[in-house]
Amino acid sequence: MKHYEETFDQDTGGWWGWISNAQGPKPLEYRPGMVTTRSPWWIDYNHAPPGAGYLHMLFCTFTRGPIAEHYREVGGEHRLVSGGFPTDYTNAQLSVRLRGELKAKDAQLVLLVQSTVNKMTSAWVLTGQPITVTPEWSEQTITCVPDPAQWTCMMGRYDRTDYYGYVDLATVLSDVNVDIMLILFPLNIEPMGEIAGDKHILRPEKDYPVWRAPLPEGYITLDTIKIEFATP
Repeated sequence: MKHYEETFDQDTGGWWGWISNAQGPKPLEYRPGMVTTRSPWWIDYNHAPPGAGYLHMLFCTFTRGPIAEHYREVGGEHRLVSGGFPTDYTNAQLSVRLRGELKAKDAQLVLLVQSTVNKMTSAWVLTGQPITVTPEWSEQTITCVPDPAQWTCMMGRYDRTDYYGYVDLATVLSDVNVDIMLILFPLNIEPMGEIAGDKHILRPEKDYPVWRAPLPEGYITLDTIKIEFATP
């Protein structure tokens, strides 16, 4: 099947949010026909410098693998998996219909795709095509072009470089075999008070408190997400 469409009429369709690395996924706020995510959001520090930086995970779903079944109680049936849709996202078009009130600060709402190749997980973010959030409903389309100039490879923090790293974009897009996400990136992390060490080696909100004022806040409601796969 080349056309995926989720309207959230039955349930959350396999989409979920994230509490923390320790607590794992959390259900999205659900009303028939829409899902909502609200701040405060967890700070994902897995890609802290020397990686590309910090992010908020807002809407996430798996594309392949048994882990999707493991998270079924949180996100419902992962229809992107059970529907047998391709994992080749090369030139795939992703459309979202959304609205919200977002004080984004310096962050943007962007697509993240992840693939594991030879035990290395590589995450790429489509920073060249951000999605705009407005109080009125809007439908926007982005395209997963195989152009590295439009993407940012997230890499990994100092102690995760054995897990998160660089795999070339064309290879990742040809087999997005882990998950896709809509995220807020990049984040401005400011420790609250003095800390005993490097803020990028320590973990924000786990090893030290942070100022919330520089971080995005608000809510985003999503009522339709569509993917048109370009591969035959």
